[in-house]
Amino acid sequence: MSNDPTSDLPPEDDSTPVRKQPDREQSEDKIPLDEDLGSEVDVEGDVEIDEEIAENDLLGGLKIDSTADIEVPQRLVDQVIGQSEAREIVKRAAKQHRHVMMIGSPGTGKSMLAKAMSRLLPKESLQDVLVYHNPEDSNEPRVRTVPAGKGDQIVEAHQEEARKRKQMRSFLMWIVIAIIVGYALLIAGQVLLGLLAAGVIYFAFRYTNRGTDAMVPKLLVNNGDRTVAPFEDATGAHAGALLGDVRHDPFQSGGMETPSHDRVEAGSIQKANKGVLFVDEINTLDIRSQQKLMTAIQEGEFSITGQSERSSGAMVQTEPVPCDFIMVASGNMDAMENMHPALRDRLKGYGYEVYMEDTIDENPTTRRQYARFVAQEVVKDGRLPHFEPDAVREIILEAKRRSGRKGQLTLKLRDLGGLVRVAGDIAKAEGEEFVDREHVLEAKKRSRSIEQQFADDYIERRKDYELKETEGNAVGRVNGLAVMGGDSGIVLPVMAEVTPRQGEGGEVIATGQLQEMAMEAVENVSAIIKKYSDEDISQKDIHVQFIQTQGVEGDSASITVATAVISALEDIPIEQDLAMTGSISVRGDVLPVGGVTHKIEAAAKAGYDRVIIPRANEQDVMIEDEYEEMIEIIPVSDISEVLDVALAGEPEKDSLVDRLKSITGTALEATEGAAATGTNPSPQ
Repeated sequence: MSNDPTSDLPPEDDSTPVRKQPDREQSEDKIPLDEDLGSEVDVEGDVEIDEEIAENDLLGGLKIDSTADIEVPQRLVDQVIGQSEAREIVKRAAKQHRHVMMIGSPGTGKSMLAKAMSRLLPKESLQDVLVYHNPEDSNEPRVRTVPAGKGDQIVEAHQEEARKRKQMRSFLMWIVIAIIVGYALLIAGQVLLGLLAAGVIYFAFRYTNRGTDAMVPKLLVNNGDRTVAPFEDATGAHAGALLGDVRHDPFQSGGMETPSHDRVEAGSIQKANKGVLFVDEINTLDIRSQQKLMTAIQEGEFSITGQSERSSGAMVQTEPVPCDFIMVASGNMDAMENMHPALRDRLKGYGYEVYMEDTIDENPTTRRQYARFVAQEVVKDGRLPHFEPDAVREIILEAKRRSGRKGQLTLKLRDLGGLVRVAGDIAKAEGEEFVDREHVLEAKKRSRSIEQQFADDYIERRKDYELKETEGNAVGRVNGLAVMGGDSGIVLPVMAEVTPRQGEGGEVIATGQLQEMAMEAVENVSAIIKKYSDEDISQKDIHVQFIQTQGVEGDSASITVATAVISALEDIPIEQDLAMTGSISVRGDVLPVGGVTHKIEAAAKAGYDRVIIPRANEQDVMIEDEYEEMIEIIPVSDISEVLDVALAGEPEKDSLVDRLKSITGTALEATEGAAATGTNPSPQ
């Protein structure tokens, strides 16, 4: 057999190096322009739909006995719910071989869309990658590509030839040893010398035989058994796992060393050749890895070398290995801040950026899609009972609540899928054939987030130590509401005290992690105070205390701080049977906030009788039935309405409210006008 390591390759691959500019035509021709990326039907199978009740039915009019009646689509991309714009971009990017960056909240389907893209790429263009010993420079192994499936055949042919050579050499070795030992014993009579000579010959044959092993190539990337294009998830990968690496060799000389080409390991970028490389939280990759990743994207090939400078593998660097992949990067909004600017520019210049939606419009069509989502989760898990119609309705109702907006359904389907699985586990543990509504309700209690568990424990501890007040009146003390972890409400008492200034000018002194929020709220309300009061607020220090604020998120304490400060300034008490949430503008408008449903439920569980919310959030309230009778919801539009409800005492209260109404009346009219035209400001 020839010593040329590439002599057995097909003619077109034998002498042609890896191309820098990959051929895109084959990929484009395999995906017709009019191919539908996803199913446009509501549900699969022969499921009857009652159009007369569809508008008011949480199932969108589906007539099913259980989710077993709903057929789950075979294609992964057909299972994606919502994200119509992202689906179209994925379709276009797969056809044109473009990169995609998806930005949005966790659990909205980014990785699912990336996997779906890999299923759209043609497997006919896949390649196997072989790495050969380079007789001219062993530290620069040669790289060759062949059509997928050919790599195994080539390696087997080399191994068979090496095995035959090894057998022949072994046969010759034993013949020579037998002759020498026979001569030493029978003719020369030197037994010891004969055995010594035999040992020398044995080790000489074994040492030289190792050179033949180096002629066997290593199959670096094997796509022979693939039925779809590769999908490589390189999220959080270290440099070696992402870019490829060369193993350390503890025996670097003396004939014991492992051939350099045999120590080369492919990274995710090489394994993703002709497929999709997915990196979530792209900003967590170190800058050097991002720079090298940018080079791989630009060149379509990347040499593999040892990633540890102390390793013997650092001396090895292969010829360029093909890495013609589609890059799908994803992350939250902060991912763009720490992302290498040049890498982002490369993705944007040769691809698309898409923002993943958090919610989708609620209508009969989308409700039916959510019913199909429940069926999909059951089928994917493979161990769960199917859901009865009422259980599916409860899941859809929870999707409405988690959206935080009226007329919307959440697209954070990973969390919703967790609820489906917990409900299924409960039903299975009870030996039930189907999951019913009670199982879902129980699952909602058991699948509480860490933040919600903390909030509930916090409320219980406050009961024990009487940290909350639900009765009577108090000056400068307000029961605010906040959100933890995005889905858990908590009561946040706020206290304010006004004292003569101690420094050159009045200061805002706030405790805890909410100092910036407190200062902003006080600055906003100070504009209103300056209008109606002759008091010089710059001559006073304002102390604001937030009690137990661990994990609180968002700017929803503005009206709480404003009410507490005004109460302290005017020495008018606040009724303690109510809680409140809302942001405030410098003109006195009460602006909408997020998580209003969770906050109301937290107030109800804490024992408050009333809760003040922004009027713009009134349509977003979707509290559980058990809380509806426990608490009165009071929507307000400006600070004068807040104080009219919250303050106690006559006539000081009436005088203060009248003064504020004269100042904030214009703002109130503007807010009401915006509400009438459906232009409420966005929640903060």
